[in-house]
Order: sequence, then structure tokens, then C-alpha cells
Amino acid sequence: MTEEFSADDSALEETEFLGDDEGDEGEEESYVKRARTLRTSKATTERPEQALLVAVETYNTTWDVADELEELATLAETVGVVVVGSVTQKLDHPHPATYVGKGKLQEIKDLQEELEYDFVLFDGELTPAQLRNLEKALEVKIIDRTALILDVFASRAQTHEGRLQVELAQLQYRMTRLTRMWTHLSRQTGGGGVGLRGTGETQLEADRREAQKRVAFIKTQLEQVHRHRELYRSRRKDTPINVVSLVGYTNAGKSTLLNTITGAGVLAEDKLFATLDPTTRRISLPSGREVLLTDTVGFINNLPTQLIAAFRATLEEISEAAVLVHVVDMTHPNVVEQVITVKQTLEELGVDGQPVVYALNKIDALSEEDRLNMPELMARVGAPADSVPISAQNGTNVEALLAQIEAVLESEDNFEPVTLTIPYNQSEMVERFHQFGRVESRDFDEAGTTLVGFLPERDFGRFEPYITRRVQDISPEPVVDDEESWNEALETPREAHSAA
Repeated sequence: MTEEFSADDSALEETEFLGDDEGDEGEEESYVKRARTLRTSKATTERPEQALLVAVETYNTTWDVADELEELATLAETVGVVVVGSVTQKLDHPHPATYVGKGKLQEIKDLQEELEYDFVLFDGELTPAQLRNLEKALEVKIIDRTALILDVFASRAQTHEGRLQVELAQLQYRMTRLTRMWTHLSRQTGGGGVGLRGTGETQLEADRREAQKRVAFIKTQLEQVHRHRELYRSRRKDTPINVVSLVGYTNAGKSTLLNTITGAGVLAEDKLFATLDPTTRRISLPSGREVLLTDTVGFINNLPTQLIAAFRATLEEISEAAVLVHVVDMTHPNVVEQVITVKQTLEELGVDGQPVVYALNKIDALSEEDRLNMPELMARVGAPADSVPISAQNGTNVEALLAQIEAVLESEDNFEPVTLTIPYNQSEMVERFHQFGRVESRDFDEAGTTLVGFLPERDFGRFEPYITRRVQDISPEPVVDDEESWNEALETPREAHSAA
């Protein structure tokens, strides 16, 4: 007998939550307490859970389906899942009722006895109707890419804010997928059809109300965090100091770079989303000028919209940045696709207008062939000529990167040459000049301290009483010669490389 599937997204009352019912004993527990993740399931089994991966290859995708599946497998392994196989299908678009076609669905079902998989992991976000239909057809747990990424984030969040943001995203995702947690209660009413609601529906409604209350509470908490951040930013504006944000695909090496520059001690592992919570440190640029360097959460292909919304408060740090440093893993086979994904995510966040410095990372781990074809690789990636090749792992060319950041900051701030003499009893203004501008030379005489250098045009008013000359033949130091920079990086012996 052929099963008929509904593609109606409004049929939410039959959609099963990503987890098994826990029996009558847990019937009165709240939704929040009952919500379970892959980690909990893994801990209660004798062996790691095994998953079959499923992907649909459409004709308008940027990524190759094999690469998408490899990344999905890495995400699954991050939470301790063993991948036992994969199935793909070429379609114009995913099937509205079952994501894959009926023939492919039967193939997946037939593989269950051979591969002994515990659940099927789909490389895409399933609608509630698709989830319901797939569970009905395959009779196993069904998990989509969004649920998996949310679980990875939940395992990585360390701060109170991070945990709140992840929980909010999980709740918003799961609230439309609650109903069949309680179907065993509906069956107890003994009826059928439209009238079969009874206890199960009553419990479901209570459960949803509790989830909605929790969502409202978390939003209130995050709003307080947002106000705190706004207060911090307003104070920061009183003493202007530029913010430089590290952005990039997950595992590109942002945390390693932050550690190399600042010694911050941020966790840096060769794993996806090894670090989740943002870290900010004060650093000095080559001229002595200070900036704040922030490491933000890494991006990934098809980043769930729930996460972008939940982490907006954290990602606002990117919008406040004067310069973005796009860290690129030049050794990754999908480096081009990763760069495109980061650019698209920045556009979604509305921060694609900021100046960007490209840090081409892991240069020391490039193959000989890629070293020889570096100009071609840069062109494919879309990296501009002033990109800086670096190794965050061993510190190669990091000083050149800092010099390039400073050059971009000075260009954006309209630095102009200036000479000024500050009396000795106003020594705090010398310190401020170092903070806001760049000193080329310093001299002392009976009048005070004479500084020759550059200041942002907006800060001339602060130093107007001390300025003796505003136009002078001063040329900023060249950043770093591109060819010299490349030679230094490429001559570094190839080493075992880890990144975060």
C-alpha cells in the first residue's frame, strides 16, 4: 500500500519533536525540561549514535554536494555521532513533502538493516510537515542541519549570554515541532479523527505556553545584555578607540590569530566552532596606537536564521568595527566557497560596507603547487592585492598584518600631517596624541614637547591650542612590500598546522 504524504506546512499538529517520548512518568514535565539534544541521546546509549546523511543536489547551489556532506559529517562528529553512510539525489528543489523523492526514500529505508543507523541527518532545514512525513515513512529519528548546528552551538557556549542566545534559537526552532511528543496521550482518549484531542492537546497547549514564557524571559535577559553593551559602547566613544573585528569561516584560524597577537589564551582547536563566545583584547599597532581586537563567532554555510537573530547582540560588535579582518584558510579545498559564504553572511548582517583587510592564513601549510600558483589562487578567492599572507600558528607576517590594519584605519580616519608643541604641564595631551594619532618624531625644548606626526581630521579640535603647523612634508611609512611579504611567508618551512 502506498503511503500518502502531506506537504502542508500548516499541519503542525502531527509533527514530532526531535526526541523520543519518555513515558507517562514525564507527562507532566515542562517542555523546557523535556527538550533533549544529541548529546543527551549519545550519553544514554552503549555505543555512539550512528547517522545516515542525506543531501539534495540542486542546480543553483554554490557548494558541491560532496563538500556539503563532508562538512555535515564533521558537524556530526563534533557531537560524537558516527556517520555510517550517505545518500544524495539531484532535484530542481527538495520535494515539498519528503525532501527526497519516493524512490530515494525507499532506498534510505532499505539501507537501515544494512547500515544499522539510529537516525537520518538531512543537509537542509526541514519543514515541520517534511519532518512528520519522514518520521512516519522511515520510523527513525529525523534531524536536520539546523537542529545539528544548534546542538553544536549549545555544546560550545560557555558564557551566560552565549547559553541564553543558543537556548532562544533552539526554542524558536522547536516550538513549531512539538506536537507528537504527546500523541500517546491523545491515543488514550480512545477516539479518532478531528475530535481526538483531549489530554494530549491540553498538555501540548500548556507546554507551548511555558515555552513561550521562556522565550519572553530570555528575550528580556538578552535585552538587558544589549543595554549593557550599548552603555559600554557609549563609554568607549567618550574615549575614542577603534574596534577591529576578526571575521571568517569557522576553523579559519581567528582564535589562533587572536592568541598570537594578544596572548589571550582563547581555546584554539582544529574543530568547527571550537570557540563561540566573543573575546576582546586591547592591542598596540606598530605606531603605538591602541585598538580593540575582537574575535567573533565563525560563520558556516547555511547558518540557521534563528542563530543569526539570536546572536545579533553579539554580532553587533562587527557593525561597530572600524575595520574587519577577514581570516581566510588558504589550505581548505573549499576556500572560494567559504569566502563567498562569509561575504553573504556579512551582507545579511548589514555590515558589508566596512573596510576589510584580508589575512590569508596557513600559508606555511600550502602545497608546493599552491605556492607556485598563489596569484591564481588569490584571484579565485577574490583577495585584493593588499591582502596579507600570514601564519597565525607561527606568527609569520603578523606584524605586516598589523601595519596594514593601521594603514586602512588611517585612510578611513583621514589622517593629516601636523606639528604641535605641548607644554610640560599638559603631558596628558602627549599621551592622548599617541592614543589618537601617530608620532613620527619627538623633540624637547624649553617650550615643551614637540611632536611631528599624523592626526585624524576629527581630532584636530582637541589639539588646536598646541598646533604650530598643519601641513608638512610627511609621508606615511609604506605598509609592506607585497612581493617581499609573500617571499617571507612562502620561505617558511611547511609545518604541522592546527587552527581554530
